[in-house]
Amino acid sequence: MSRSHRLALAGVCLLISEALAVVPANAQPPSGHKVASLEIKILSTMLADEGFGEWGFAALVQVDGRKLLFDTGAHEDTVHRNLKAMNLDLSDVELVVLSHNHDDHTAGLLTLRRQFAAKSARSLSKVYAGTGIFLPRVGANGAADDRMGRLKRDYEATGGAIVEVSKPTEILPGVWLTGPVPRVHPERNWSATGKVRTASGDVEDTVPEDMTLVIHTAQGLVYLFGCGHAGVINTLEHGRKTIAPAPVKAVIGGLHLFAATDQHLAWTAAQLKAFGVQQLLGAHCTGIESVYRIRDLVGLTRQTCLVGAVGASYSLAKGITAGRVAK
Repeated sequence: MSRSHRLALAGVCLLISEALAVVPANAQPPSGHKVASLEIKILSTMLADEGFGEWGFAALVQVDGRKLLFDTGAHEDTVHRNLKAMNLDLSDVELVVLSHNHDDHTAGLLTLRRQFAAKSARSLSKVYAGTGIFLPRVGANGAADDRMGRLKRDYEATGGAIVEVSKPTEILPGVWLTGPVPRVHPERNWSATGKVRTASGDVEDTVPEDMTLVIHTAQGLVYLFGCGHAGVINTLEHGRKTIAPAPVKAVIGGLHLFAATDQHLAWTAAQLKAFGVQQLLGAHCTGIESVYRIRDLVGLTRQTCLVGAVGASYSLAKGITAGRVAK
């Protein structure tokens, strides 16, 4: 292990330990429920079959008759415009998950909350976010940016509630959040210059709060990633150890492989193949070329491994449903 990797891991441990120190544990026994009905529809990513594309991510998750919003896009209005284009409504969606702090996943939250709360006070009224997400980030000039702190205060001013997640947590029957993920493998994919301000001082910003949604179905685990800053393989291993030792039915969302080297892509593909990943819908920061490389290296097909676009969906019943742009 290189010295830089040891330092990065030390930074991760420091950030997570400080965050855990201020978040009470709310241990509840797992339900043991396996989801029977699941559909995930992409609302924000770069390519678009319907609506508008952007460098961001958001998805609507419908699971056993319940709904949640996963991430909120990069601009205040993109998800709202795309919802209109697809004739979708979030007024009956209570839960929101923020995968991490970056603004291409969080910028739409306030706009969406205000717009849909006008129809229903419960709409988008509860946010789940990983511990560390609200820590100030430090710019190149050394000044701290409290953007996420401001977002938290503004959101709570609307009557919304925020739950910080510090460990694997079941938020609906069979629907889990990983919480912060241990960085076992060196899947480094965050900025080398970013820093985060903690009680112990400024340290490297490893995006310690990064977490993934995991749906436990009778067919296996379905993983929905925002950016996968903790590493897709680290996350799959963590899910297998802490949620269920079940097959990986599908991997969906942003895996942050667009800048990966050929060597790292080959390693990632080999690990995905070893996990027996059956379907992959790579969106946002996964990278178009990376999706095609993974398809070939894992041995998937044009039906089971595609580039995600706005309007594309995944369901247990139909698998991946993609529009023209992905074909």
